[in-house]
Amino acid sequence: MIFLSASIPDPNRNPKYFETADLLAIRDAVRSLASIVIPNSFLIWGGHPAITSLIRYMMNTRGADLRDHTTLYQSELFEGQFPLENEKFGKIIITPKREDKEKSLVKMRARMFQDHQFKAGIFIGGMEGVEEEFELFRMFNPRALAIPVGSTGAAARCLYKTSSTELDKRLLNDFGYLSLFRDLLRDCI
Repeated sequence: MIFLSASIPDPNRNPKYFETADLLAIRDAVRSLASIVIPNSFLIWGGHPAITSLIRYMMNTRGADLRDHTTLYQSELFEGQFPLENEKFGKIIITPKREDKEKSLVKMRARMFQDHQFKAGIFIGGMEGVEEEFELFRMFNPRALAIPVGSTGAAARCLYKTSSTELDKRLLNDFGYLSLFRDLLRDCI
């Protein structure tokens, strides 16, 4: 099982993420990861609408069946805002909403990590949520690969730059995501 944490930074929020984000790289990295993982393994993520739509579109163009290879987590707090693409995914887990957005997201993320033992986590682009998911991923899966794709900028670049472990330098400057992910995930899928 592979965990994906990805989002596209919002220019109206923290500029530190948007200023370094490479939107094309985020898109290409998500597409490449999905094309490698979904036919061969299982991909799980918290349903950021832009990422969910991108994965669904990309896999639909390839004729891949998403139902056998994906689990999507979302908080009930966002019900009514879920993208229509959600219905194309195999399993959707909706976690109960809490008093506010932050507590609702904490509940959803905790459930994702309690429900699964991941072999690897891939962190692409993003903002605070990607950084929070990175910390939770490491706490719940200390032996799994944690891969911040720094070349996508935003939170992933921050995670790469502040990592306490030695990371593959290709994560910072290699935009050939298909070959990069095939190499890094060869023992995980």
